[in-house]
Amino acid sequence: MTSHRDAPLGVFDSGLGGLTVVRALRERCPAEDIVYLGDTARVPYGTRSPETVVRYALGCARVLIGRGVKAIVVACNTVSAVAIDMLRVELDLPVLGVILPGARAAVAASRGATIGVLGTAGTIASGAYPRAVASLSTRTEVAGQAAPLLVSLAEEGWVEGEVPRLVARRYLEPLIGAGARSVVLGCTHFPLLRSAIEAEAAALAGGPLPIVDSASATAEDVASFLVERGLATSRTAPGGLALLVTDLPKSFAAVATRFLGEPVVADGAGRSPAAPAAPPTALSAASPGAEKGGAGRSATQGVDVEQIDL
Repeated sequence: MTSHRDAPLGVFDSGLGGLTVVRALRERCPAEDIVYLGDTARVPYGTRSPETVVRYALGCARVLIGRGVKAIVVACNTVSAVAIDMLRVELDLPVLGVILPGARAAVAASRGATIGVLGTAGTIASGAYPRAVASLSTRTEVAGQAAPLLVSLAEEGWVEGEVPRLVARRYLEPLIGAGARSVVLGCTHFPLLRSAIEAEAAALAGGPLPIVDSASATAEDVASFLVERGLATSRTAPGGLALLVTDLPKSFAAVATRFLGEPVVADGAGRSPAAPAAPPTALSAASPGAEKGGAGRSATQGVDVEQIDL
């Protein structure tokens, strides 16, 4: 029987952007099994009301609990901003978000200067980053900027060239103008645009600025938390990855590959990914002919993708 510490980590996001957090977790905690849920049928959450975000988040979390996870990582800045406290009240297992780790890394990088945050409209409107930073440093100010077009560019794979740089500049100008001397990527999509953001921030500020990736900061926090709570897996072999989605759009494989940094294929025949055991090297999506609710996997890679209803 699998011990509790060897149970998988649960990770969820409103779509596939949270795979950047999974990518960081797989680098930092390579032996951990991970079950990821992307609510691709209802993305984006960033424009939803707080009440709707809480309802959606609870639904996602309960699906992961049903898969036997030992802890949940909320790989969504919007959910972390408006629903994390409710999740901790309602759920009987640890829940970790991406806001506080990102804020902690930003405070360390800013050295007292103003911190700039790029995020979704929901994350910026929530004031979550200013609150998190204030809990760590009462002297550090935060300037926020909603950057919805960056989300679209990341999903379309338009991450290099003049267009993403011009869009990044448009969103960065008010932050740099407000005195920001570090920039937090406050959305899981934004690490894909880091090069453009970094270049434009440096051009506007007259020199390089620290760019804080909340995905990497979250992975560090999760690793420390698991060790401190005695929840780190006892295994040493590479952990498995199971992917659950609420919709399989035509662009699924390309977008998932982009965010995860591992190849994703769009064929296979499946089994349930309740707790992956085989170490994967790629994801596979359910084949176009698969029934909704069925699972798909590559016959050679052994990593499952299952479309579910919420």
